[in-house]
Amino acid sequence: MRELIVTNDPVLISYAEALLKDQGIEAVVFDRNISLMEGSIGAFPRRLVVPGELWPKAAEILKHAGLGDWVAGNASK
Repeated sequence: MRELIVTNDPVLISYAEALLKDQGIEAVVFDRNISLMEGSIGAFPRRLVVPGELWPKAAEILKHAGLGDWVAGNASK
């Protein structure tokens, strides 16, 4: 598994998940339930991850959707 997006924005995570699912890529959100431990203060970012072999395709999908700046490992960030 490889990180695709790291963010505190739940809307961004949901949108990216939907985009990937529409293209047949199942993504997993790590740390989604950490808010139970942190008291919903948003201190811990959520990580959207995909299988390593699908990362390039998933990154391309997000870039085409205008989310390229959010892709982990993006040189423009």
